[in-house]
Amino acid sequence: MALPWALAVLSLLPVLDAQSPVCPNFSVPITNASLDQWKYLPQSPPADDPGLSSQSPSPAPASPQISGKWFYIASAYRFPKYKEESRKINASFFYFTPKHMEDRIQLREYMTVAGQCMYTSTNLRVNRENATLTKHENDTDHYGQLLLPKNPTSFMLASFPEDKQKMGLSFFADKPEVTPEQMEEFYDYLTCMGMDKSEVLYGDEKKNMCLQLEKQHEERRRKEKEKSETGSALD
Repeated sequence: MALPWALAVLSLLPVLDAQSPVCPNFSVPITNASLDQWKYLPQSPPADDPGLSSQSPSPAPASPQISGKWFYIASAYRFPKYKEESRKINASFFYFTPKHMEDRIQLREYMTVAGQCMYTSTNLRVNRENATLTKHENDTDHYGQLLLPKNPTSFMLASFPEDKQKMGLSFFADKPEVTPEQMEEFYDYLTCMGMDKSEVLYGDEKKNMCLQLEKQHEERRRKEKEKSETGSALD
């Protein structure tokens, strides 16, 4: 499936008017921080230490914003090829693993299309200078740009943001369901780009047929990791 996977970092432009959502800047260079941005969760004081109960909770690192597992929530595309392919997707999730030294992101993608599970593994090429990430598929390069919302548990990918005839926006989260506030933020960016909610297509996690394959892959990786650690211990 030739969906776009190119990335850029979110930056805020001035508000267009009192009722317009804040628009993203699609020309900010990519940095390690944007590829591996840490989000923080409140850390509660230990239950056996009442002396800390009156203190403010300290931030504790959770998972990186881009690294890890993500679920496809929704998308809207005007480019005919992307629009056609997005209509075929029942559900999708994937894993991002940034490789900073190589300017690449490893992508492991599980996609349910017409009730069948499809798995692909590839590397996305990061171009820091022009703020894009490229997926090469079927002799074609597909570009996109990354938007990091305020909520660190979701992100968006934009394609052809300056072209009204081809533009598109997709929405991903670290859980298969999102809050109304997260969904509204996606709609705001969509409106800012000049698109309408009526153009949105949605994923349905209930139609996910890839859970068994994912389980098999994870078990294989666990065994390979144990074998590698055992071999290192014997050296």
